[in-house]
Amino acid sequence: MVTHVPSETYGDERGALINFVEAQRGGLRRALIGLTDEQAASRPSASGLSLSGLVKHVAETELNWLRMAQQRPNDKQRDQSNWHESFVLIGDETVEGMLAFWAEVAVETEEFIRKVPSLDDTFPLPAAPWFPKDGRVSMRWLMMHLVEEMARHAGHADIIRESLDGKTAFELVALANG
Repeated sequence: MVTHVPSETYGDERGALINFVEAQRGGLRRALIGLTDEQAASRPSASGLSLSGLVKHVAETELNWLRMAQQRPNDKQRDQSNWHESFVLIGDETVEGMLAFWAEVAVETEEFIRKVPSLDDTFPLPAAPWFPKDGRVSMRWLMMHLVEEMARHAGHADIIRESLDGKTAFELVALANG
């Protein structure tokens, strides 16, 4: 990682988890610096992944996990019929609009995690072949999973961006910091 994750106030586990999720979000956001929507939508490798598609995917994924934790319906829920749309901007969606949407989700995630009574509180996992029957996970698990999800795709974003124009994460951090 080319940035330093700020230290939490001693003993503030929530703050630490939030900081690590945000650090990985930053890696994805920085991968878009200076690109047009067309460049962000390009797929410079054999993979079908693009930078704009990754941003949409992580924003929707974070929202989905947040809604599960809140035990509220998700108006952006995907299924087999539209799963492919979570990796590509469609219609009037733009990178700028997707980043704004993701920023709203990030604020909501932080507010929720800061207010939940305990990181040990759990929520049910939906019925799916990849989840245990009647499975539950904690709020702590949720945040660790978001770190994992964001980090995985931030790594993809690093490779895609470097393939587009040679810019590395180090250069993008410098650009972001002026």
